Amino acid sequence: MRLIGLAVVLAVGLGLVPFAADSQTTGKVYRVGILHPADGPGLRLQSELGKLGYVEGRNLVFERRHAAGQTERLPALAAELVRAKVDVIVATAGDAIVAAKNATSTIPIVMAYGPAPVERGYVQSLARPGGNVTGVAYAAEGVLLPKRLELLKQAVPAARRIGMLDDATPSFQRSLKEAEVVARGLDVQLVAVDARRGRYEQAFADLKAKQADALYAGGSAIHNQDRQQLLALASRYRLPGIWEWRHHAEAGGLLSYGATFVELDARVATYVDRLLRGANAAELPVEQPTKFELVINLKTAKTLGLTIPQSVLLRADQVIE
Repeated sequence: MRLIGLAVVLAVGLGLVPFAADSQTTGKVYRVGILHPADGPGLRLQSELGKLGYVEGRNLVFERRHAAGQTERLPALAAELVRAKVDVIVATAGDAIVAAKNATSTIPIVMAYGPAPVERGYVQSLARPGGNVTGVAYAAEGVLLPKRLELLKQAVPAARRIGMLDDATPSFQRSLKEAEVVARGLDVQLVAVDARRGRYEQAFADLKAKQADALYAGGSAIHNQDRQQLLALASRYRLPGIWEWRHHAEAGGLLSYGATFVELDARVATYVDRLLRGANAAELPVEQPTKFELVINLKTAKTLGLTIPQSVLLRADQVIE
């Protein structure tokens, strides 16, 4: 979409362009730790690093630690990666970034989609992170959430009560506080329900009982991984929703508004490459996306009996018909 780049993107000026295989001539085997709050790797790192000359089992070993939705396990898993003496830790989403940062001040940490990294204290500034954390941020505080709620309200003007899925992480509480301020300006009421893994069915039943008219599905890494189940429940309960990634709308969500997954993953791989080749995380600027895209699924709108206002359709980057 034609947005909104509050980002600082310094890739070209500061030499973050990847250099494919020239660092692979030393014969060294690199160890990359993956810290993720859900089950899977969360990133297509193996593929993206392969483009830069790294081959798992030849010059690259992944140490994968996944919390399976139990974010309270992240500190212990981060400590395991430190004991494994990895060369770099890739931490996905806020709770994993905090756990990794608390576990080590020396091993470089690559943020994968770090939310509001300056506001939350992950780095000192975008241009000069100042510690052992750098990587790809998502957006500053107060940028994406208000825009998503605004778009949802514009697409579903009759909505008065908007549901939010609580994944029981500290990050959700931050989002809820921010959303409450935005909701007052939109004259809507928020309905937060317990949506931990294993409670999804009950969560949507609770939303119905609380008369939610629409759904704000935020940026939970756990919920993203479980998106098929959540999208199916949103469809069953006829809840129009706004989701984070394009693949949510492509899979049946009414709206999605966010950055491009593929581009972000490629940037994460570039940071890993630079750090493995000796770059200093403290001096490696954090990048943020400058472009966010709005995708509207008109098939879903028709199923829900909704007519998306023309003013919203005209702002879309893609309309699925």
